[in-house]
Amino acid sequence: MSLFRTKSVEQSIADTDEPEFRLKKSLTAVDLTVFGVGVVIGAGIFTLTGRAAHDVAGPAVVISFIIAAIACGLAAMCYAEFASTVPVSGSAYTFSYASLGELFAWIIGWDLILEMFLGASVVAQGWSAYLGTFLQQIGIVLPEAISYGGVVDLPAILLVLVLGGLMTLGIKESLRVNLVLVAVKLFIVLFVIIAGILFINPANYSPFVPESVPTESASGLTQPLLQFLSGLEPATFGVGGILAGAALVFFAYIGFDVVATTAEETKNPQRDLPIGIIASLVICTILYCAVAIVVTGMVPYGELNPSAALANAFAFHGQTWMATVIAAGAVAGLTTVVLTLMIGATRIIFAMSRDRLLPGTLAKVHPRLRTPWVISILVTAIVAVVAGFTPIGVLEEMVNIGTLSAFVLVSVGVLVLRRKRPDLKRGFRVPWSPVLPILSALICTYLMLNLSVETWLRFLIWLALGFAIYFAYSRRHSRVGTGDFIAPTVVAPPKK
Repeated sequence: MSLFRTKSVEQSIADTDEPEFRLKKSLTAVDLTVFGVGVVIGAGIFTLTGRAAHDVAGPAVVISFIIAAIACGLAAMCYAEFASTVPVSGSAYTFSYASLGELFAWIIGWDLILEMFLGASVVAQGWSAYLGTFLQQIGIVLPEAISYGGVVDLPAILLVLVLGGLMTLGIKESLRVNLVLVAVKLFIVLFVIIAGILFINPANYSPFVPESVPTESASGLTQPLLQFLSGLEPATFGVGGILAGAALVFFAYIGFDVVATTAEETKNPQRDLPIGIIASLVICTILYCAVAIVVTGMVPYGELNPSAALANAFAFHGQTWMATVIAAGAVAGLTTVVLTLMIGATRIIFAMSRDRLLPGTLAKVHPRLRTPWVISILVTAIVAVVAGFTPIGVLEEMVNIGTLSAFVLVSVGVLVLRRKRPDLKRGFRVPWSPVLPILSALICTYLMLNLSVETWLRFLIWLALGFAIYFAYSRRHSRVGTGDFIAPTVVAPPKK
């Protein structure tokens, strides 16, 4: 009954052949790349760039995006190695179970449930806000009580219900809709970039790295944990501002890990998963850097609007009609983010239920649709209620801490699994191991320390609740503990 008992890779793969749990394999590398781009590029591309440039980095925010992409790329390579080695639903949860043991797997699965439930709810509310803006610009005003910020956020609820029905219908059908919306989103982003080039003034890039200045620090529970522990006074701009900007814009990349949750539904996971994870990150990095260059060239960084930089950059040049285009792009963009996060949440819960860490009846797959329909309905209901009735803006950082904790454990898990199981076939290997996985874990830990004290306190409360459920239910019912498995096919080590 060890807390660190592991589930073998062979057993994880064997579970995917059980008739009652078998998912439909239909996804290709293109599907996975679109899936990744769909969840990574959201409203952040329209707002976060301006906030980072205005508040901490100036025109050098493009360097912040490159640094953040490198940091995220390290974690992405660790995910790619694991996903090509253990092509099973569950992402970091399944990877941790195979390498670090059951307790770590439970912790990371519990964190990912938090990330995706809360992330989908927050983004659904953001979608409602952008929809209201878009409708106002074309002359339609929704009643205040049933729109964003009202008594009930009806647009957010309707969005979640529609996407939940689509998700239950099938993963391939979901991704067809996702493909169309991602195409619309990319078209608008590229249009904004190309149109913005016409209004660039090279003088706005000087100074490219503004001189460092001290800034007013947060206090109490709102200050970063690192500041609370070290007593360091923060500064903006300069080299420190570039690094602070990297920590800020890092969260614009979060989401590529959701690609790994679809491993079990991929036709050729050893080849296609690494392509999907890394290609989506490369595409998003290019688009983010292009937007950063354009927006800081259009308007002096000190005059950028931190909340709606792109829309106001065009308004600055008298092109107010572009605000309508940008709002439409945000509506399409956020739809894909909500959909992919909800799919990710169902696959995490599916994997944990199949292992009996959560009730096994949840993991039943529909006999015709081959989707986990019970979990899909559960996820849809919870996300709809939270998005429609809860003011959760203050909890957005919880999404980040849940994600970063997963990144740390996956980075460490790559090294552990290489040591425990060097015989496994790996479709992709992280280069320069163990240096890059260790560097990935350290960078993600540093970014976690930059989150506020109150976020850490909420995170510890969530973990305490998770431990209570694990010791009261999950540990006793775990299939690894009870031995309730079909016999796996054991892979013999290669001959020397």
